[in-house]
Amino acid sequence: MTLINVLVVDDSAFMRKMISEILTEDGRFQVVGTAVHGLDGVNKVKRLRPDVITMDVQMPKLDGLEALKQIMDECPTPVVMLSSETRKGAEQTIQAISTGAVDFITKPSGAISLDIKTVEKEICNKVYTAAAVKVHKKINNAEKHVPIEHIKQPISLPERPSPTSKRFVAIGTSTGGPRALQEVITALPKDLRAPVAVVQHMPPGFTASLSERLNQISKVTVKEAEHGELMKKGTVYIAPGGYHMEVKSSGVALIVSLNQEPADNGHRPSVNTLFRSLCALKNYQIITCVLTGMGNDGTLGLKELKKANPHVLSIAETEETAIVYGMPKSIINEGLADYQVPLNQMASQLSNLVD
Repeated sequence: MTLINVLVVDDSAFMRKMISEILTEDGRFQVVGTAVHGLDGVNKVKRLRPDVITMDVQMPKLDGLEALKQIMDECPTPVVMLSSETRKGAEQTIQAISTGAVDFITKPSGAISLDIKTVEKEICNKVYTAAAVKVHKKINNAEKHVPIEHIKQPISLPERPSPTSKRFVAIGTSTGGPRALQEVITALPKDLRAPVAVVQHMPPGFTASLSERLNQISKVTVKEAEHGELMKKGTVYIAPGGYHMEVKSSGVALIVSLNQEPADNGHRPSVNTLFRSLCALKNYQIITCVLTGMGNDGTLGLKELKKANPHVLSIAETEETAIVYGMPKSIINEGLADYQVPLNQMASQLSNLVD
């Protein structure tokens, strides 16, 4: 078995030692070097050419964000960021993911030894997944143009409801999602004729930073969803980390419903939970969209939704643009995707289906 070469970049000697031991003991990795700050990391990436980098966000001389930018410009390599649970740490992590990092890991608070097993599994899984990601200079799927004719759809589509029917959009994503959401949501028109619900697998605190960042650069309004609020057209509601998000109807209005029921297949928020909640919506054209992500969250929920509502149109991101093809591939393999759409065409496809 060929080992995955990893460079560990962290200003904490303790963290460098712990991460190196965790990866080495896993058996799939070889730590080819460590770096004590961002500048040291950039220099060692050029010299050692690792397959994956773990990168602390906050470091002296050159922080993780600046080091990431240099690495992506000069020697593109999959990077997994390590972040604190602070608000600043969350903001920096979202910026790092948008810049080109594949994923992130939240450092345990307090004594790391108390949470070592949880951290160990997460580090190994995310580093292993990152190793399979192909990165390029200035990672941006918008720059990777895929022609419109690459949109794939079956011969027959679900029947469209009457033009007076209301529209609703539901998006699910995981690994690589923040960058994909940035490309899609920032391209949606301000007058979009539907509310948009988004489930992005993220821990508490990070979804607030993601929402704020997207709201600053989008024409539509983007916000972290709040329990009991009315859903409006042209607004994107992102499920808070640690909460399932459901959509309930109340007369002619739609309302956000949040809960902390057990995780669905390891996820809370869960795409399955969101999709299942839409089964009760009547006289709605529902458009679902599954973007990059590991696993199959969303598949079972979409199966139930399509049985309950004949007007569901489902989109899955194509393999050409998906950072991790797991979630879209599951939708496609189950025959649930009415359209297979590259990321650079996703916003226009959503807009066309909503109109």
